[in-house]
Amino acid sequence: MSNYRDIIKEPIVTEKTAALTQNENTVVLSVDPKANKTQIKQAVENVFKVKVESVNTINAPTKKKRVGKYSGRTNRRKKAIVKLAEGSSIELN
Repeated sequence: MSNYRDIIKEPIVTEKTAALTQNENTVVLSVDPKANKTQIKQAVENVFKVKVESVNTINAPTKKKRVGKYSGRTNRRKKAIVKLAEGSSIELN
């Protein structure tokens, strides 16, 4: 990856991820599917200026979609569950 901001796409904000953020100091991000855990950790540490404890990733499967006679698949997605070190936090607005 050429730039750290190319790796991190957007935060995933749901009720479940909000609970993780409050209770376990964990952030869930949508990341580039080609990025590995080390690249994700470096990107989060450099962009948000926090200390990362661990990174877990999930490759979300594509789904079949159909519009009229045309059928296709949704885009590939990769989620990163980033556990921050104690005392670190990211403010997602």
